Amino acid sequence: MKKVGLVLGCWLVSFFACGQANRLLDHNQIGWYLYNGDHVIHKKWTLHTEYQWRRIDFIKTWQQSLARLGFLYSLTDQAQVGGGYTFFTTYPYGTFPVADLGVPTPEHRTYQDVQWDNELGRLALTHRLRLEQRWLGQPASRGNRRIADWEYQNRARYQLEGRFPLQGPAIEDGEFYLTFLDELFISFGKNVGQNVFNQNRILGGVGYQFQDSFMIELGYLNQITQHADPDPLTGKSVFEFNNGFRLNVVYSLDFTK
Repeated sequence: MKKVGLVLGCWLVSFFACGQANRLLDHNQIGWYLYNGDHVIHKKWTLHTEYQWRRIDFIKTWQQSLARLGFLYSLTDQAQVGGGYTFFTTYPYGTFPVADLGVPTPEHRTYQDVQWDNELGRLALTHRLRLEQRWLGQPASRGNRRIADWEYQNRARYQLEGRFPLQGPAIEDGEFYLTFLDELFISFGKNVGQNVFNQNRILGGVGYQFQDSFMIELGYLNQITQHADPDPLTGKSVFEFNNGFRLNVVYSLDFTK
């Protein structure tokens, strides 16, 4: 048994060493600043607005910009479906930049959502399954922002988000609460290649509810993402390990009142 354990241990060490040898790792410190607003326009319909200002070195330089507009339709008090449009820009950053031609690269997305809520005692959970259709801009040449072509990809995302009150059985106005989320991104279809695992995000933090429609959350974010294309010089897969904080401002209005 000792010999078997020794052989197995050596094999595992070799396996992980080989995996690391075939990867390039890029570590970045990030700061993400978000606005989210779900505005009720009808008893069944909600307008979703969102902007994300993502920075490298916490706030020093650009990482990405995201603007999203969509609609949600309430099936029940606990379930909604929806969809919308996202405009996304990635800037050159890190040791192995995605925007390797030295200019920001744009991306257009459409998406469809299914989300539902449930409670485990005092813990309120929200599940979200999202499908995305992505058109990634391909710059014509280095330093040229002209887009020569658009590459189409599909992606599926599952997010689990939770909020836990620190006072009483539920989150009330003027109270702090704990928040966490984990979201997995899986690419599929043509043009994906070996980039099936796209990324994973995990976050934990604290929030404060000023009122039902206004909350602020600050959390520690860990993001692991795999580049769609290998490094052009070495041919190795590139994995980003991005760590930092996310500041999320949630402000929603009810236009039916």
